[in-house]
Amino acid sequence: MSPAMLYGAFALYGLFGTLVAAMARRGVTGQVESYFLANRRLGGVVSALSYAAATYSAFMMVGLAGLTYRGGVGALGFEFIYLAGLSLVAFFGPHFWRAGHRWRLVSPAELLAVRYASPVLGMVVAGASVLFLIPYSSAQLTGVALLMEGMSHGAIPFQVGLLLAAALSVAWAWMGGLKSVAWTQAVQALFTMGTALFVTGVVLARVGGLGGLFARLAQDAPELLVVPGNGYFSWQTFLGLSLPWFFFALSNPQVSQRLFAPRDLGVMRCMLLGFLAFGFIYTLTSILWGFAGRVLLPGLDNPDLVTPQLLGSGYVPPVAALLAMVGIMAAAIDTVNPILLTLSSMVARDLFRPLRPQADDRAQLVVGKVAILAIGVLALLFANLRAGLVAVLSVASSAGLLVTVPALIGAFYWQRGTAAGALAGIVAGGAVVVVMQFTGLRPLGLWPGVWGLTVSAALFVGVSLLTRPEATRAREFAVLARQPA
Repeated sequence: MSPAMLYGAFALYGLFGTLVAAMARRGVTGQVESYFLANRRLGGVVSALSYAAATYSAFMMVGLAGLTYRGGVGALGFEFIYLAGLSLVAFFGPHFWRAGHRWRLVSPAELLAVRYASPVLGMVVAGASVLFLIPYSSAQLTGVALLMEGMSHGAIPFQVGLLLAAALSVAWAWMGGLKSVAWTQAVQALFTMGTALFVTGVVLARVGGLGGLFARLAQDAPELLVVPGNGYFSWQTFLGLSLPWFFFALSNPQVSQRLFAPRDLGVMRCMLLGFLAFGFIYTLTSILWGFAGRVLLPGLDNPDLVTPQLLGSGYVPPVAALLAMVGIMAAAIDTVNPILLTLSSMVARDLFRPLRPQADDRAQLVVGKVAILAIGVLALLFANLRAGLVAVLSVASSAGLLVTVPALIGAFYWQRGTAAGALAGIVAGGAVVVVMQFTGLRPLGLWPGVWGLTVSAALFVGVSLLTRPEATRAREFAVLARQPA
């Protein structure tokens, strides 16, 4: 496909999204809660679609499709683990929402700081979130860049695609905070789903429908239809990929922060049900797309290239391929936006405010907006390293955030939990993940996330039993947890 067509599509997409963001920013004030949480007034449909867009990214039609291409049907089970993990939202969502209103919380790190009466804990969690979410953001930017590079057959350099994606992500997050981001996400989520369904249908028609697809797979690559199949999805790999995904909705702050924003608990229920429907359909679509790519384009060295190669191969009409590219691009950018907002809110609320307690909302917003720019630049630089599979890089980032899960669960359900225990578990568990990720160590064949969560949970319990808890706040959180959903 010609670079002119791709640049033109990107320009139209950027213009449309900017108009939506500009219109949505009306009513956003200079208050922190207004900018980062849309005044805690998001409605059901917008909440559901924006929650889906914040979660389902370039990982799906690029990363999950690539994982399916490489390892087969095990990718479906891995992704269904994430949907199963949404039970955590149904269980913990009301607790987060009530705590957010009770103490005017803005970030999940702030929730831990308040519960354990430790600003230092909030600072550590904020720092860990920045550390682990920059690679995840870079994976989304990488997905866009790979798509533009592959569809143009190298005429659009990888670095140009990165720069364009990063610029739009920063601009939309900056313009109007969560309200602008939520509305652009809601509109683009529908477009992303529509284009994914359409091009997948077109490609399935090329292989004789579902029956023809699986007949070809059974003939050409039968190992992809069983687990562990070609050996990629060993039980250690499946556990290593799936464990961070199961806890994703609780451990990833750009997702759990959304639990503070719905107008009421009825809206939260609508958000969850809408997301489940969206996620189920999008998961099946991405898996089928990956299988179709394996049948039509066997022998790719880099599985992450299956989507750009398939869109640029002639099996998909040029206009449909262009629409699909924009849809996948929208999914990626819609994931980077909330990450930028969440991390910038943590910088402002959990890093800056404890150091400057007298800082008002205006000062916090200035710090937050500067942080959006800085984090966007860091994600761009990291993405330029082109480190690994998009799917694996995304899971590796989430593995580092797993270490916050014991403290989050304990915040509501273990009054004996202490700040010292939470700090020990998060710091040591995070260090284990980082060391294992960089050295490639896999004791017993288990991935970094498994060991990080194990170390974090053990230290959280052990150190808490040796130290004194903050009793008053622990009782208040326990009372919140006992209230009916």
